Amino acid sequence: MSQQQWQRYLQSLREAPKRGSVAGIRRSMNALLDTGGQTEGSPYEEEDNEKPRLKGKRSRNQVSPPPGAEGGGSIGAPGPAVGGGSLEEEVEPESFEKHSYLNPDFWDESNNLKPKIARRLMKIAKRFLEGLELPVRHAAGEGLMTALVEDVRFTGSLANYNWSKYSDIDLHIVVDFSKIDENVELVKGFFDAARMRWNDLHDITINGAEVEIYVENVGDVHHSSGLYSIMEMRWIVEPSAERITFDYASARAKADNILTQINLIERILDESHKARAALRSIERLKQKIRTMRKAGLNSPAQEYSAENIAFKILRREGALDKLDEMKYTAYDLIMSME
Repeated sequence: MSQQQWQRYLQSLREAPKRGSVAGIRRSMNALLDTGGQTEGSPYEEEDNEKPRLKGKRSRNQVSPPPGAEGGGSIGAPGPAVGGGSLEEEVEPESFEKHSYLNPDFWDESNNLKPKIARRLMKIAKRFLEGLELPVRHAAGEGLMTALVEDVRFTGSLANYNWSKYSDIDLHIVVDFSKIDENVELVKGFFDAARMRWNDLHDITINGAEVEIYVENVGDVHHSSGLYSIMEMRWIVEPSAERITFDYASARAKADNILTQINLIERILDESHKARAALRSIERLKQKIRTMRKAGLNSPAQEYSAENIAFKILRREGALDKLDEMKYTAYDLIMSME
């Protein structure tokens, strides 16, 4: 969707009456999804909320949510790169090393978020919600942030001692979905579509780190050892450098195994008559990656688990981006006719 199309969509929301029904939210979701070349929603059964982007990074080598990659082959013998050529340098182990201090571009000497940054992040969150013209029930004239938002939080590696040049700002807006509609799954789908669209359209950086918006429901479990409330200007979970340990060798092995599978699927995809088989393999591998990361986040090591580090390696090296590209290529081949 172009910027002009997006602005027309937002204008249509402003001119339309407020929606408080499930049907109204579904119409809003359709307006978000049914644009561009594919006009019947997603052609796939499941949207991947980890869809990577390159925007906002100073080079392809600094992408956090993806791009490029050297990839593949068996462990210890990488083999040909994903895509038939080296897209990126391999992620260096040093990028996962911990520091003895929080990033001074964001935190003061007392480990509090710098007020100027906090104000800017709150403004970004507010503008994001205002652009959606949400149908908040029982608002009684209150401002949207007051009526709907429980908290705005800063998390991720920049809220911890493992920050690096790959780090971006994970800005989490905590919303009570039930204030919008009783069908919280539908509301979640709406927010997922809206925040993915926002992240794709905007290129906002603070001190060189790209701002990524997430929306979560009240009570959602958050796997992080560093979580800061911007609204209250205090730590909800204060990080500790002593608790950070990485098993990079195991993580690299897990990532290399998946890179090998991506290379094998790409060879299948080279034969157009095998596109359906390739698409099935892509879906299975994407599910395997999601399961791997979930298992890591639910383990005692949480974000420092080998599984989660492997996911980050794949994301930084562009493997997830490549897998998405292959998925769309396979779909196009299946739907094409000679």
